[in-house]
Amino acid sequence: MILAVDCGNSHTKIGCVDNGKVLDPVVRLETNQNKTLFEYASDIDRILCLTNLKEKKIDGVIISCVVPPLREVLSDALKVVTGKNAVIVGAGVKSGVRLKIDDPGTIGSDLVSAASAAKNLYKLPAIIVNLGTATTVTVIDKEGTYTGGVFMPGVTLSMNALSRETSLLPSIDLTPPKKLICTQTNDAMKAGIIYGAAGAIDGIIDRFIEEIGDSSPTIIATGGIAPKIIKYTRHKMILDENLLLEGLWYIWQANQSSRSK
Repeated sequence: MILAVDCGNSHTKIGCVDNGKVLDPVVRLETNQNKTLFEYASDIDRILCLTNLKEKKIDGVIISCVVPPLREVLSDALKVVTGKNAVIVGAGVKSGVRLKIDDPGTIGSDLVSAASAAKNLYKLPAIIVNLGTATTVTVIDKEGTYTGGVFMPGVTLSMNALSRETSLLPSIDLTPPKKLICTQTNDAMKAGIIYGAAGAIDGIIDRFIEEIGDSSPTIIATGGIAPKIIKYTRHKMILDENLLLEGLWYIWQANQSSRSK
């Protein structure tokens, strides 16, 4: 069993993975760059105790982190808790995924982790829609190669900007309106955010399908906002909320194999 940590810009997911299966519960923490390693160590230790995982053997630790200042903090915190040196997804770490992009060194570890899971778990080619702080739509081709994608402002980011930058529009929560053509300001904002995001994703997928020349790719959705948006997309998607943690399992396995040789 390994402890997998997916540190995003807004939230950090922590879960244990055993033989490729993500165990319940998966815990989400607010990503906080101001926390020290001992504060993170305390949080993680309490999580393991509360979920009764403290008593189980953890064979390894792996981290995907898109917040550079927290990579070393989280690695040191996990060493304090588990006694294990963490594998940090990045340069020099085997992912099992070929990167067909101009500068492979610039790709986020979250995109690599998601690509690893898609390659190992789903029929290819695949399109991955990750709805987090940013919305990313990326492509894995038939050979399991990451070939690129697009980035957009995330749903919550767009919603907050709409309220912040307009004098008369209020703050809203992300609940769906009863209809698309709305007669109230709050509902009109919600409809614009939700259906706007769904429509943008559909439009990008349509263009991706044309470019990759495959009319029926596997479309996988992940990320904290995904359940609220994909029910309104016209493309059917597989919701896999633990896609990145699953990918971290395969990356960890690949690196254990390389170390043992």
